[in-house]
Amino acid sequence: MGMDPLGARSQFVDIQTLPTWQQQLDNDGEEKRLVRSHSMLSQSFPSPFPYRPDINRKIILFVGDIALLNCTAVVNTSNESLNDKNPTSDSIHQLAGPELRDELLKLKGCRTGEAKLTKGFNLAARFIIHTVGPKYKAKYRTAAESSLYSCYRNIMQLAAEQSMASVGFCVVTTIKRGYPPEDATHIALRTVRRFLENHGNSIETVVFAVSDTEESVFKKLLPLYYPRSEGEEKACLPLIPADIGNSEGEPVVPERRIRITEKPGSIEDECEEDSLELDLGQVGTHAFARMEGDVDKQRKLILQGQMSEAAMQKQHQRNYGRWLCRARAEDLSDIAALKALYQTGVDICGRTVMVVVGRNIPVTLIDLEKALLYFIHVMDHITVKEYVMVYFHTLTGEHNHLDTDFLKKLYDIVDVKDAGVDSSNLGMADITGLYRVGNLKFTCHVFASDVALLLHWSMVCS
Repeated sequence: MGMDPLGARSQFVDIQTLPTWQQQLDNDGEEKRLVRSHSMLSQSFPSPFPYRPDINRKIILFVGDIALLNCTAVVNTSNESLNDKNPTSDSIHQLAGPELRDELLKLKGCRTGEAKLTKGFNLAARFIIHTVGPKYKAKYRTAAESSLYSCYRNIMQLAAEQSMASVGFCVVTTIKRGYPPEDATHIALRTVRRFLENHGNSIETVVFAVSDTEESVFKKLLPLYYPRSEGEEKACLPLIPADIGNSEGEPVVPERRIRITEKPGSIEDECEEDSLELDLGQVGTHAFARMEGDVDKQRKLILQGQMSEAAMQKQHQRNYGRWLCRARAEDLSDIAALKALYQTGVDICGRTVMVVVGRNIPVTLIDLEKALLYFIHVMDHITVKEYVMVYFHTLTGEHNHLDTDFLKKLYDIVDVKDAGVDSSNLGMADITGLYRVGNLKFTCHVFASDVALLLHWSMVCS
């Protein structure tokens, strides 16, 4: 608490007196235990969120009322009419006074994902940034993720544009909007982290103001995105979700990418077929991106063994489209929570590295088809370029021993966009050999005293 000029105790909280996230490093030995547990899994791959003490010194986790903070701006979460009744909004309105309500009427509402600015009035904060979080339904998860990202991104953008030194975040997703707290926290933390990395030089402090019930989730996930030491960075690497968005933290939806051609109005001296193939290539190879012929006729040709290789490839792509459609329609949050598949950095060749942790997949307890759908959903935007997949076999037992057929089926499905690969003879008996089947390069290594299986899946020339 601060002091007013007359020496009376103030109800407001001076953020300069709060410990930063870097100063809150836990010294009870938990970090060392985590490092020993995960050192083998993380020793070869850099974290997408490396240890940055300069960023950590900007982060504060505050348990209490956001309306009391003397940040340059505090965030108010509301509805589209900016008159929502929730604990955060009620507290801000109560302390700011009736002038705030009059000011909000002039804004004429706020759309989901947007951020609008008002004065702070009687608050210690100079400004209030109002935003509207999305309503969550598993069926429309992608849209909710994009909207929530927009909330945090637009708030940070507004703070930077207004040269604000500090901003205090409430938890944007209220209980009534139904967003899973942990999923929402992942998006919040990674979006703020990416903005501070890329555009946040002018922002000195970001405060995450949480309630007692929200504190545990933030304490659990903050080390993933803001590791406070190199040891904590390595320990948390296997826990980072597979989907970490693009370089700005934005959720990646390949079908929604806009592809702009160079000199679209120019006339090329090419045959009509080549031009058509070029145009289709710019549209993409995902579901519904290519026009198809008579599907029943093509299936009949397959049965008669008369279908061409190109037609077979189209059939594979249609199958992939069906898998992908299912993956996006189903609620796969239980599989995502296993943390069995995640994206780390890139290898020395610049290829994206995906890691599969075998011990995190309880094959006897989960629906493997749902696991396959989740893997397809995550790998969809990865396989458009060369990539490497690493499978760690260490500490697996009968309950989490992943069948090789699962990995082969996954590879056959996700790589139909590049080239057909016959992986039917892929084996895992010899853990020190190098195998190559068609376009699939298969490598196995042994790490220290533990056996770790490395599947090096890269599209190489036959």
